[in-house]
Amino acid sequence: MDSIADRGSIHLPAHRLTASGDEALDEIVAEEVAVALVYNGVSHAVMMATPGDLEDLARGFSLTEGIVDKPADIYDIEVEPAGRGIEVRIEIASARLAALRARRRNLGGRTGCGLCGIESLDAALRTVPPVRAPGAVSRAAIARAMAALPPAQRLNRENGATHAAAWAASDGALVAVREDVGRHNALDKLAGALAKSGEAKPGGFVVVTSRCSYEMVQKAAAIGAAAIAAVSAPTSLAIATAEQAGLALVAFVRDGRLTVYAHAERIAA
Repeated sequence: MDSIADRGSIHLPAHRLTASGDEALDEIVAEEVAVALVYNGVSHAVMMATPGDLEDLARGFSLTEGIVDKPADIYDIEVEPAGRGIEVRIEIASARLAALRARRRNLGGRTGCGLCGIESLDAALRTVPPVRAPGAVSRAAIARAMAALPPAQRLNRENGATHAAAWAASDGALVAVREDVGRHNALDKLAGALAKSGEAKPGGFVVVTSRCSYEMVQKAAAIGAAAIAAVSAPTSLAIATAEQAGLALVAFVRDGRLTVYAHAERIAA
């Protein structure tokens, strides 16, 4: 069996029913499993995710959700099969664990759901710190990054069911790409990969294959992106959050066009 780090697609039997009869198939489908994030022995969040790049997921989730302030607050990450799912055991600084307990958060996440189980409106809609990314992002760079994303989606080419999030340099060249059945998970995996590699240089931006919701903007801002560019639509709260954070929000990036919903002054011709 492949290691956990390499997983993402599996072969399963299926049947195609047509007017000509029943055709037996060997289909490649996206793998989806329950993943528990356990901090210093205490289970904190369970989400449905693609079981690859789970160290990146744990690192990125810890940073974008404010569980830790910096990568150095994470001492160790271990990924282990557990029952019908996977446990990701994260050792963090004792001060950060105390703060986590004080927040009294107990997430019960589902694919595509980033706020399940949060106990208060203040916790759900926390203020996003201002982005201090310099300069503007060009339309050409956004178009280049979005055009480069489909060829970089290895899992989606296999199974047709995974989202992707990528970090693009200021010229639109893709630096890192991560995939998952959950769009939030893909972005957290990207955040974790960048935190480890240090490749999130100023002026870079995030491109995603999904719609753009509040959580996607919040996580892009946590990475320090100058902009987030989505292939699909934004939500009203995503736009308001991007305005408040100083993050350019671009959506419907397709067919040689795009729509800017927040901080149009940061998008150059």
